[in-house]
Amino acid sequence: MRTSNISRKTAETDINLTLNIDGEGKSVIDTGCGFLDHMLTLFAKHAHYDLEVSCKGDVNVDYHHTVEDVGICLGKALAESLGDKCGIVRYGNIILPMDEALILVAIDISGRDYLGYALDIPSYRVGDFDTELCEEFFKALTREAKMTIHLRQLAGTNSHHIIEGAFKAFGRALSSATEISEKYKNDIPSTKGTI
Repeated sequence: MRTSNISRKTAETDINLTLNIDGEGKSVIDTGCGFLDHMLTLFAKHAHYDLEVSCKGDVNVDYHHTVEDVGICLGKALAESLGDKCGIVRYGNIILPMDEALILVAIDISGRDYLGYALDIPSYRVGDFDTELCEEFFKALTREAKMTIHLRQLAGTNSHHIIEGAFKAFGRALSSATEISEKYKNDIPSTKGTI
């Protein structure tokens, strides 16, 4: 089983995260930020990963540290659970509709961190969630997971739909990229012999 348990404790957050990328899409999420909980639940369901996240953060200040640190922990868990990347497909992509929003995600589990973030979220907030934190989450995750992620909005004006579409699309594309390929099940998907 490709699994990981990550704990991270700082002056701002205390996080425990468990990930099973060969799971069933089950999740138990409690970050103290309802919107982030919902997005992570959607991600887990669409990736078909099992995910548990418990976070106690300084949400009385704002959600920034919680969102960024959960992104850090999920990125670390992804990197750890994939190990040497032997047998994975490596690449994944999708164009996903979410009502009027249309989101493109393309992923390369490359060992190099790069985020091409092109979401134009029109409102500053969805509920009490600052929408700029969506980018902070993906920056932190990308850096720790050491993967290339292109996240683009092709259409849409509803902030909630854009962000929801992004998390669903990310889950679907990542699920494709982390699948074990029958063709390459005993091979590292790189001419370098390592990722």
